[in-house]
Amino acid sequence: MARLYEYQGKELLQKFKIPVPNGELAATPEDVYRIASELNKPVVLKIQVWSTKRAQYDGIQFADTPEEAREKSSSLFGKMVHNFKVENVLVEEKIEIKSEFYTGLIIDDSMKQPVLLFSSKGGSGIEEIAKECPDKVTKRYIDVLTGLKDYQAREMVRKTGISGKLQLQLGNILVKLFDVAKKYETRAAEINPLVLTSEGKIIAADCRITIEDYAVFRHPELGIEIAREFDRPPSELDKIAYNVEKNDYRGTFYFIQMEQGFKKGEGYVGFHGAGGGGSMMSMDAVIKQGFKIANFTDTSGNPPASKVYRAAKIILSQKNIDAYFGSGSGVASQEQFHSARGLVKAFREQNLSIPAVIRLGGNQEDLAVDILQEYTKDLPAPVEGYKKDDSADFCAERLRILVDKHQNAAVQKKKQELFLPKEPYTFATLTGTVTFDHAACLCCKTKACISACGPQILNLEDEKPVLAISREEAAKGKCTECLACELECEFHGKKATFISLPIPGLTD
Repeated sequence: MARLYEYQGKELLQKFKIPVPNGELAATPEDVYRIASELNKPVVLKIQVWSTKRAQYDGIQFADTPEEAREKSSSLFGKMVHNFKVENVLVEEKIEIKSEFYTGLIIDDSMKQPVLLFSSKGGSGIEEIAKECPDKVTKRYIDVLTGLKDYQAREMVRKTGISGKLQLQLGNILVKLFDVAKKYETRAAEINPLVLTSEGKIIAADCRITIEDYAVFRHPELGIEIAREFDRPPSELDKIAYNVEKNDYRGTFYFIQMEQGFKKGEGYVGFHGAGGGGSMMSMDAVIKQGFKIANFTDTSGNPPASKVYRAAKIILSQKNIDAYFGSGSGVASQEQFHSARGLVKAFREQNLSIPAVIRLGGNQEDLAVDILQEYTKDLPAPVEGYKKDDSADFCAERLRILVDKHQNAAVQKKKQELFLPKEPYTFATLTGTVTFDHAACLCCKTKACISACGPQILNLEDEKPVLAISREEAAKGKCTECLACELECEFHGKKATFISLPIPGLTD
């Protein structure tokens, strides 16, 4: 789920004519003073974070004058709440509340339908309210094709003991809330509290809206950077990684940065899993060895080597990690040599200086481990590969031994050699480019790139590798970005091949 801030949710409610308090978003205490002055009445200050318990952290303050509002807000900006650094405060008019209600529409996955809840008793904890006062709560499953009718909404309100004009007002809000949820494809759309003011008006005093992950791309107007549920704003690496996944449909790449700002030697590990259950088990094994997890990463569902490469590069870009650990289900159906090649390319480009232990259980695991270990022997730090019969606990123990042994070793940085072809032959792939130096290819006896090309999209022409398919076909995915031609050329040819796989926003 992609969460919206309260002020964003209220903007959506307003578009469907659901009344909200007068107010504005502030970024500084001076903004707060200006807004409070313009409202010219007592105000409420609410920090904008993804938390339903802001009051417990003094995140909701009341002020009678603009001066008091400015003074109180100065302690809110910069405040840390649930991994959030408060950057914005919503300044709204203080409402005289006569009654509080609750309403919310959520998706019931078991019924595969949206369900609308209404309670004539407001406050937090709708589950507790339903248990303590079942006559105050009602729910209705809604057919998404026919929607929620006015009479159905009024009937929901009537069942909680409300009648007359108030029943009509509340029923109207319920129908509009369903329209908001349908328009923006929400997983949850809640108004709590929905209040009746002393003047007889119905107002959405607070709201919580989350958008279905898979619908985010249809709503660019919402400005959601990452279609995933976070308990904090996404980091720069979170954003970079999400854009890799968003723009490449092949397999899964999930990345979340769990810690930042740590120092070298504190035992943080770059974690690279494959499959949810196996990854959780593997993380537990690492933690048992006294390590800490810097990030969670999952590349599964048969991703190409290029996607695994990008995942590894992003993991390695985290400053001050002490090791790299890869381990997933151990019985993956994907060909593990693709993952091995992606890892090798990333490790070589980074001239890996931290120990790495990789468990590559599954199809072609023997070949995968051979590739991993053979092509990393000359790196400054040790890389060990293991198979499905090697437990995650054993692999984590090996990582501990390697880190303890390597932590005081001097690592000499190697300047990365630039690939400067004299006679370049280049073609585009789905997410990058492949370049051969035909001048060097003429001197190559092995033609390793040709034999290594699993999809068989390369031919020899005058002793030089060229596409056996059209450039358009290669760019649309016929080149699977298996990375085999580059690695085989580096170790068994003339180092005449380079595959460029850019990662926008990432700097080495």
